[in-house]
Amino acid sequence: MSKMEVKTSLLDNMIGVGDMVLIEPLSEDTFIENLRKRFEHNEIYTYIGSVVISMNPYKSLPIYTAEKVEEYRNRNFYELSPHIYALADEAYRSLRDQDKDQCILITGESGAGKTEASKFVMSYVAAVCGKGQEVNKVKEQLLQSNPVLEAFGNAKTVRNDNSSRFGKYMDIEFDFKGDPLGGVISNYLLEKSRVVKQPRGERNFHIFYQLLSGASDDTLKKLKLDRDFSKYNYLSLDSATVNGLDDAACFRTVRNAMQIVGFMEDEVQSVLELVAAVLKLGNLEFKPESRCNGFDESRIKDKNDLKEMCELLGIEQSVLERAFSFRTVEAKMEKVSTTLNVAQAYYARDALAKNLYSRLFSWLVNRINESIKAQTKSRKKVMGVLDIYGFEIFEDNSFEQFIINYCNEKLQQIFIELTLREEQEEYIREGIEWTNIEYFNNAIICDLIENNKNGILAMLDEECLRPGTVTDETFLDKLNTVCAEHQHFESRQSKNSKFLTDHSLPHNCFRIQHYAGKVLYRVEGFVDKNNDLLYRDLSQAMYKANHSLIKILFPEGNPAKVNLKRPLTAGFQFRASVGTLMKNLLTKNPNYIRCIKPNDKKAAHIFTDSLVCHQVRYLGLMENVRVRRAGYAFRQAYEPCLERYKMLCKQTWPHWKGPAREGVEVLLKNLQVPAEEFAYGRSKIFIRNPRTLFFLEEKRRQCLEDLATLIQKIYRGWKCRTHFLLLKKSQVVVAAWYRRFAQQKKYQNIRSSALVVQSYIRGWKARKLLRELKHKKRCEEAVTTISAYWHGTQARRELKLLKEEARRKHAVAVIWAYWLGLKVRREYRKFFRANAGKKIYDFTIQRIMQKYFMGLKKTMPSMSPVDKSWPARPYGFLDGMHQELRRIFHLWRCKKYRSQFTEEKKATYEEKLAASELFKDKKALYPSSVGQPFKGDYVEITKNPKYQKLNSLVEDKVLLADVVSKINRANGKGAPRIFLLTKKSLVLADQKTGQVKASVPLLDLSSVSVSTQSDGFFALKLKEGSTSAAKGDFLLSSDRLIEIITKLHRIGAASAERNQINIDISDEFLVQFKQDKVCVKFIPGTPKNGNGVACKRKNNRLLEVSVPSP
Repeated sequence: MSKMEVKTSLLDNMIGVGDMVLIEPLSEDTFIENLRKRFEHNEIYTYIGSVVISMNPYKSLPIYTAEKVEEYRNRNFYELSPHIYALADEAYRSLRDQDKDQCILITGESGAGKTEASKFVMSYVAAVCGKGQEVNKVKEQLLQSNPVLEAFGNAKTVRNDNSSRFGKYMDIEFDFKGDPLGGVISNYLLEKSRVVKQPRGERNFHIFYQLLSGASDDTLKKLKLDRDFSKYNYLSLDSATVNGLDDAACFRTVRNAMQIVGFMEDEVQSVLELVAAVLKLGNLEFKPESRCNGFDESRIKDKNDLKEMCELLGIEQSVLERAFSFRTVEAKMEKVSTTLNVAQAYYARDALAKNLYSRLFSWLVNRINESIKAQTKSRKKVMGVLDIYGFEIFEDNSFEQFIINYCNEKLQQIFIELTLREEQEEYIREGIEWTNIEYFNNAIICDLIENNKNGILAMLDEECLRPGTVTDETFLDKLNTVCAEHQHFESRQSKNSKFLTDHSLPHNCFRIQHYAGKVLYRVEGFVDKNNDLLYRDLSQAMYKANHSLIKILFPEGNPAKVNLKRPLTAGFQFRASVGTLMKNLLTKNPNYIRCIKPNDKKAAHIFTDSLVCHQVRYLGLMENVRVRRAGYAFRQAYEPCLERYKMLCKQTWPHWKGPAREGVEVLLKNLQVPAEEFAYGRSKIFIRNPRTLFFLEEKRRQCLEDLATLIQKIYRGWKCRTHFLLLKKSQVVVAAWYRRFAQQKKYQNIRSSALVVQSYIRGWKARKLLRELKHKKRCEEAVTTISAYWHGTQARRELKLLKEEARRKHAVAVIWAYWLGLKVRREYRKFFRANAGKKIYDFTIQRIMQKYFMGLKKTMPSMSPVDKSWPARPYGFLDGMHQELRRIFHLWRCKKYRSQFTEEKKATYEEKLAASELFKDKKALYPSSVGQPFKGDYVEITKNPKYQKLNSLVEDKVLLADVVSKINRANGKGAPRIFLLTKKSLVLADQKTGQVKASVPLLDLSSVSVSTQSDGFFALKLKEGSTSAAKGDFLLSSDRLIEIITKLHRIGAASAERNQINIDISDEFLVQFKQDKVCVKFIPGTPKNGNGVACKRKNNRLLEVSVPSP
């Protein structure tokens, strides 16, 4: 929204009525119609004084942006249109500036948007409070606690796809500057019965579906789970998937949120193991088995799920199996063991599942509190946010609805008390006379439920503790006896005769007239749900578990601390926690958000009058409006009141220079408003009737129209005069520009004409000069041509004479040469015949050798020492020399190649040579290592800051640093270790922490054993009796086995102090593990699931290594 569009008052451009206190006339119909009108225009927030009514739009609205946050920041509550941000800002500023602890109470039925409202409040407070690294961390942790609690405490119901099945109260703690320091979360009455049974069309808690959908295959394998929902009895199948809800993505969000809040990885794994255990627990089924005494004993049908659950929790299978078949009752010094029938076994199973999940949820809340609690002990300001279930009226109401509605009765009681107190305090503060307001006090209903002697909860506890046969019917009989005359209690079997013929009231039910209406409760299950019993045998079985969380969740199972007292009932615990909550709320300044859902279809743009009317009644909104209207319906500070209405009076318009109160008095006197319609407070004007306010608004609207007309008239005159002056100025400018243009045009024409005349004259002069130059040039060329022809004729004549003389001289020389040759041949003919054969042979051999060497020069092989090529010999008699030349050339190029080596490269080749001597044709892994250079340091131990401490602990220079796997003899699995080799010792250290696990002097090393196959396993065998041999030999695995063994062997060979280390290459060798010798056997195998070498323990004396064939 731009600056020009910002609303400056609650009353501006109002759709319907923004504050229900101002509605005229006040009735239920006009109330509902006003909500409908605002809802249809996407105005989902409406005020009742300082109370915010929030309608769930079932769609995203662009009213929660960062711009909206800035718009409502530090603004008066009534200054802008109704919004949840206005209430959050008012509460935050009161806490920060006035040092008042605040609480925000969010109520409404399931699906009304309570959870989303609490998120908007928290996100607004997080956005407007201070910044900084620590502050941002605290804010992030507070916000990220929501996804965790929603995953474990929310579920899909027929009314809401993300319904909170627990009550949540969060105290956010701030420092003196208003920056968040931490928080504390309290949870109330988790609906744990949902774990074992869900109504049709509803789901179990989100975490079960998120785990099965979003966890990796490896995680599910560890938890012994399958992705198929149908394999688990506790998961309903008709609503397993929810439209628009991605369980897999939600699971990743929950894992990330748990990490941000501060959960360790092992804690997350433990929590998931307990969730998996609950699913496994639901799959246990029982069958009867007759005993000799005639009683039936329950037995588990299929023990596979029990076995897997026991493995997850670390419990002995026999212990838990017995706990599902027998029950031990203790009384002082006596113990009695009885068998459980099938029905009792199923009850025990479900009770364990409910207790396990509810205790896990409580542990999660406590764990989150540990992470988000304030670290400082200084005085803190507190803002509480209460997101709790609204009043519930179903077709079938049981113990859970009774408890929830009791909580809402208490909240309604405190709401009325605090609203009246706030009104009275404001009247006293402003110096206005307070008159008592008549209203319905629901304390009588609260007393009916919570009275310590005759209250329904007290009688339920008394019935649960009574010896003898206790049933839901006996509890109802007691209620009929004690509460029969109570005006808000109804039962068909009570002494009150007017209900005897009421067929809408079944015999096994009772009805309470709550402030929100009458609710019919079915007593079936009241006693069991209030008892919430978990057999002591199951608690003790859980306590025996080796799991890290189970002992914490079941402390009563400790045999050393057996408590024979009966545990507190669910009703007693909830009543105590509600009492604590009420005391806490009474110490804070309250702010209310009443959430309403417009329809049961969870669809946008649908407004169901009957449903909204029902919620308006049980939320007591009409009562709230009447309380607010009982005195003065509207109040406003003098300054904004005068600023808004000053145009209605000539004395106050346009500026009032005196005090604002005097200006308001002058204004109201001028408007002749009756004195009984308003009252002057110390800082505010109080208006009794909304009609008076609307009268002022109508007068203001008319005045604004007159002012707008005046402004339009003045503006139009100014605009026309401005336009005329602009036209006049434009005419002068246009005339000046035209005259300038005409003169420029005339000058350009004269100039162009002069240029044309000049160009013609210059052209004529140039052509005349060109003709003269061409004539002079032709004359000079003619003379040159004649001279050239004459000189050419003379030269040709001289050349002809010289050629004739040269031919004569050449003929004489040729004749003379032939004559001399004839004489010589005649004289030497006799000598030539004697030596001709030898000379021809020598000449031929010389020419062959010359041709051989020239050919060899052209076909010489490369300078690489590994190049074995050599040109073929052309003649057989050159074979010896050909081979000798080949040998000499190879030695020469090897020398040339060696002269290029550095000392480091020479050492590397020496190591490669040593590796060849050790492993060539002996180890199948050797050929793949030939092309790999021996680097030595593969973890950069000198550069990596993570291993600086480890590097400093090693005294000598590190010759080799690499990550190897240390093989565990128990299961054949490898653990990563840092392997360091120096000239004196070898060191094994933890890869993550760098902590030294073992340091072995090389003097204590006797031999190394490896296989002949392509694996990387090797055993470091220590000398018997040495200090390092106490823990036994080391069985390690590395991809760089060739380099490690080669360096070990060379260090032993180069040292004079120690004997050379023996290398044993065999497919079967013994390794000493402490006191036992284990045989390590290598067998060929095939790769499985993409894995290579596999090591498995066959028995206590044999480890079998399966190596895939190459």
